Amino acid sequence: MTQVSARLSDDLVKSIDRAAKRMHRSRADIIRLAIEYYLDDVEDLRGAVDRLSDPGDPILDWREVRRELLAED
Repeated sequence: MTQVSARLSDDLVKSIDRAAKRMHRSRADIIRLAIEYYLDDVEDLRGAVDRLSDPGDPILDWREVRRELLAED
């Protein structure tokens, strides 16, 4: 496993330490989890932006969608 160093503000380190204490985890565990969650979120956002930017994806008219969803069978 590679070790990485970073400079963090004192306030951020205090917040990390409080979270670590509450979760009974180490500071390193909290930082690692935060980075993993962040990267997952970035990947999800990238996928959403890619889908929104797809010119082949049809644009739906909300009134039509609503009418179809509320149509009685």
